[in-house]
Amino acid sequence: MGTARFLSIFSPASRQERKENFDNYWEFTQNHGGELFEAEKDLAKKNAKLQTFKDNPVKLRTPLANPDAFYRNYIEMQDDPKSLDRITLMLTSMYKFARHEWVGIKGAWDVSPEMANSRCLEDKISRIHLAEEFCHWRLFEEMLFTCGLDKIEWVPLSPAKEWVYEQFPKLPGFLLNAPAFVTELMGVTYYFHLHRLFDELLVDEPEVKQRLKELLDEITIDEIAHVGQRRNFIGPFGIKISKMMVRPLYKMFFADIPEVAVLFDIEQMVKDGEAFDFNEVPDYMVEQSWIPSYCKA
Repeated sequence: MGTARFLSIFSPASRQERKENFDNYWEFTQNHGGELFEAEKDLAKKNAKLQTFKDNPVKLRTPLANPDAFYRNYIEMQDDPKSLDRITLMLTSMYKFARHEWVGIKGAWDVSPEMANSRCLEDKISRIHLAEEFCHWRLFEEMLFTCGLDKIEWVPLSPAKEWVYEQFPKLPGFLLNAPAFVTELMGVTYYFHLHRLFDELLVDEPEVKQRLKELLDEITIDEIAHVGQRRNFIGPFGIKISKMMVRPLYKMFFADIPEVAVLFDIEQMVKDGEAFDFNEVPDYMVEQSWIPSYCKA
């Protein structure tokens, strides 16, 4: 067996190491997304890539057999999830995951300082990070369009959940940083499992399968970098708390998307989060993403 190239995302890091990594991450993100379009909550390179996908559309060879099942269940599950076909479940889970992300970043964007008013590097990094998350929401929407689902609406969550998402980014860092890091890790875990599900469910739709993978890769490469970036905010005690949070946060979040328990092994997803170390990340993603220096062997 070869020597592992990377260490656990929960590896210790000194304050100086984390400062140096913030500087390094800022350099990475300036080249990665391009110019920030603040009014549009967008980034130049991300916008151009999405437009390329839109200008070269791919569609299912065989349309979905029952799109009404998607539209009946995509906002709130009305049917028994086990009664639905797995492609419909996959698509409703994608919408619901993206919807949570959309609601969360709206709240964070509104309380985060604009780039012109950002007084420290961490604030500037966070502003770019949020713009990238808006780009992810658009990429998820394009995935659903690719599958012929062009009548979706992005609707708020329940008032109580909306309130939680609005208050979360207002928390002080010592309360916010650990759960924010774990949610980024949860995103990467879900994306890797979803990527494998494309292979399983879209055997007869090679063009759409490839397009969905390309769209998801755009998200995943960013999210891998976000995992490292959010890790960088956390000191020695906080990272121990973060690892303890993986199980309850994964379980709580995915309980709100019942499709996930039918599609995936949630216990394995938890284990993947707890053991995450970048070694299973494909080389082409590593080359395009960012990993903290203290997670490199």
